[in-house]
Amino acid sequence: MANKLWEKNFEVNSEIERFTVGRDREMDLYLAPYDVLGSMAHITMLESIGLLEKEELPLLLSELRKIYRKCEEGSFVIEEGVEDVHSQVELMLTRQLGDMGKKIHSGRSRNDQVLVDLKLFTRHELKEIAENVKILFDELLAKSEQYKEVLMPGYTHLQIAMPSSFGLWFGAYAESLADDMLFLQAAYKMANRNPLGSAAGYGSSFPLNRTMTTELLGFDCMNYNVVYAQMGRGKMERNVAFALASIAGTLAKMAFDACLFNSQNFSFVKLPNECTTGSSIMPHKKNPDVFELIRAKSNKIQGLPQQIMLIMNNLPVGYFRDLQIIKEVFLPAFDELKDCLQMAAYIINKMKVNEHILDNPMYDPMFSVEEVNRLAAAGMPFRDAYKTVGLAIENGSYVADKHIHHTHEGSIGNLCNDKIAELMDNTLKGFHFEQIEKAEKKLLEG
Repeated sequence: MANKLWEKNFEVNSEIERFTVGRDREMDLYLAPYDVLGSMAHITMLESIGLLEKEELPLLLSELRKIYRKCEEGSFVIEEGVEDVHSQVELMLTRQLGDMGKKIHSGRSRNDQVLVDLKLFTRHELKEIAENVKILFDELLAKSEQYKEVLMPGYTHLQIAMPSSFGLWFGAYAESLADDMLFLQAAYKMANRNPLGSAAGYGSSFPLNRTMTTELLGFDCMNYNVVYAQMGRGKMERNVAFALASIAGTLAKMAFDACLFNSQNFSFVKLPNECTTGSSIMPHKKNPDVFELIRAKSNKIQGLPQQIMLIMNNLPVGYFRDLQIIKEVFLPAFDELKDCLQMAAYIINKMKVNEHILDNPMYDPMFSVEEVNRLAAAGMPFRDAYKTVGLAIENGSYVADKHIHHTHEGSIGNLCNDKIAELMDNTLKGFHFEQIEKAEKKLLEG
């Protein structure tokens, strides 16, 4: 039989085939279990509209479940000469069930097949990203509470500015992740819409029941307009990439802070020994390699939306092979970000804080604003108070009073960590992950 769904009575030059297939077989392994799930929903719908015999459906579903288990075990392969995951699944069915296996493609195109695969893959990966963000978030808030009384310098222009605290520093990155989760939720909701039934982008003459496949796969709703369903290829990946980049931006900034604070010139934090590496010639070195790699990988992920935009930004309506290349930068990005999140959560958990930073008199000037505010609160005009303290610093008579009392919301003495946790929890509840888990479980268990 032909190993390509579109193959007719001519051969493609081998170099042309190598170039056009590219890394598709490798990338399609990411999509294999989702291709099976999509096919299970599709054939269940086909049987309901009379395009499969009643006795054929359980046989096909049983074989598809076996293929799904192979995907889960890591034993699913796309054989040499087989073009893609869709062809491989159909080939495996046909080997076991003969011509019955060829019926599963009725009413769909590889275009909407890969669209639904990508949507199913993406929503699964976004769930895992969300779970990993929450783990790091929890570690940051725990550290914020643990060290909320420990003061540290705050900086502007890399100059010592005003008192800050480790409660503020850790909590700031937690709240940043809470905002990032909003981007992630928006991306998830756009991904969780069913394109199946749009076929090659213009629908089908078969009386497909798209509502049925939407419910079977646990989608929130469908991409209603079939042309827009196809236009969503690339757009969905770009939107998701922006959400991943938002998280990566938080990680990169935090990693840079940690590298800076870990250096001997600062000595604000101490990283766990297992998260540092030494030098081949300098025996004293403990380099913050984990945070340096988190920073680099996160900066790489922040470039992902631009890569996707540049591949797709001048394509008119309809499918084009250009879109294949998006897979190569998009699919592996999730594992890279999850790796960074997991490493960051581990190292934050083990990080130790220097509780005696302010013993060094070089940090005394950062309390000058506190003194200005005290004078102003006692009735001196602010500009006069500012000048008085400034002159005292210049003539060497200024003495820092390190006892500070900040009470407003979000300040050193009132971190509002409970409110930040509430923001995160409310956003997480809006994903409704249980809906997809229930739908997929029902398909797989029958």
